[in-house]
Amino acid sequence: EAKTSQCDIIGLSGLITPSLDEMVSISNEMERQGYNVPLLIGGATTSKAHTAVKIAPEFKRNQVVYVPDASRAVSAASRLLSKEHRDSYISEIQEEYAKVRERVANRRKVPLLPYDQAAAQKPQLDWQNYQPPTPAKIGVHVLENIELSDLIETIDWTPFFITWELAGKYPRILQDKVVGEAATQLFADAQEMLKELVENKLLTPKAVYGIWPANQVNHDDLELYTDESRSEKIALLHHLRQQQDKNADRKYQSLADFVAPKETGLKDYIGGFTVCIEGAEALADKYLADLDDYRAIMVKALADRFAESLAEYLHKLIRTEFWGYQPQESLSNEDIIAEKYQGIRPAPGYPACPDHTEKRALFDLLGSEKAIGCVLTDNFAMSPAAAVSGWYFSHPESRYFGVGKIGRDQLASLAARKNMEESELERWLRPVLE
Repeated sequence: EAKTSQCDIIGLSGLITPSLDEMVSISNEMERQGYNVPLLIGGATTSKAHTAVKIAPEFKRNQVVYVPDASRAVSAASRLLSKEHRDSYISEIQEEYAKVRERVANRRKVPLLPYDQAAAQKPQLDWQNYQPPTPAKIGVHVLENIELSDLIETIDWTPFFITWELAGKYPRILQDKVVGEAATQLFADAQEMLKELVENKLLTPKAVYGIWPANQVNHDDLELYTDESRSEKIALLHHLRQQQDKNADRKYQSLADFVAPKETGLKDYIGGFTVCIEGAEALADKYLADLDDYRAIMVKALADRFAESLAEYLHKLIRTEFWGYQPQESLSNEDIIAEKYQGIRPAPGYPACPDHTEKRALFDLLGSEKAIGCVLTDNFAMSPAAAVSGWYFSHPESRYFGVGKIGRDQLASLAARKNMEESELERWLRPVLE
């Protein structure tokens, strides 16, 4: 029996990868409880393929519709609620999704190397001729007295335009024949609000970072110590290793590879950080109360840019002062945005470390909640939303990469090392599990 509902359509938006599995669960629950309204799927982590293959088959009472961006939601909703167009629209979607499912089913899967073999074929860094840089200061530190004005220079504007569905790289987008005029006006409005935010100190940048003595153990784990004596362990971090079969001369990477193995006797380190911009939500709520949706979206978009810029600003201080392994660094903002510096700062949940549960370990080490008021939700999203967190690796050969798909043998190993139920860990790693 269909469940009556006070709404005409239900919409779900995915912010981070755990949202993908939650959407499958919700669609299944809607089917179980008898809901009979269309289900719209959207958000940064979603895709038409995931909607067609994973979500739609779980909810058969009505239609599941993937909406690539918010601007198309009105059209989708209008057609779903139209007596004249609804049936033909749903037929189009069902036909399209059937083709997507067929295409995904026929896609050739890249074979996986057994996990123990992948670990045996990890990159062999030249540890004999390497001396890890000693940080100027270890432990956890809150960065005080950050001004918004300090962050303007390192803002990367290209993602700002993507937020508004304008494709093109800054500053070239301002001269684009198609979107140049709209981009120029948008940028002018952004500069006006930026000036207001800075002059009136309407947003508050906050940052906490830590650098700890560390060594690689168990191939893919990092052992962290309280001090330079390395006699007391404070954490064991876990990373995933590539398993998708490659050419014979290729290596299977893990972030753990960039920290000296314990057996080398080298005293290495790892860093971590959380930064956030406080106040954007309250400002956006104020604008919404005044029916000014444009400024509400604008302030959130600028807060995101400030958060990313703060992460860039702090990373430069790490490289040049706090860790100090590149004290003479002299890079332009373009070079910094292009990541031409030494070292990386991968974030939990991203391709090099897709395990969101490791974010909890990072926040516990830093005490991020108490230090700067940045908290994790049950699904490991950060609040406030304008926030960035991640790890610091200093090795000159450290590079970003994608782990790709992993096998159940690595899942089992990781669950044992993390002391987690395999079924629970599978929930978080399902997007990368073969």
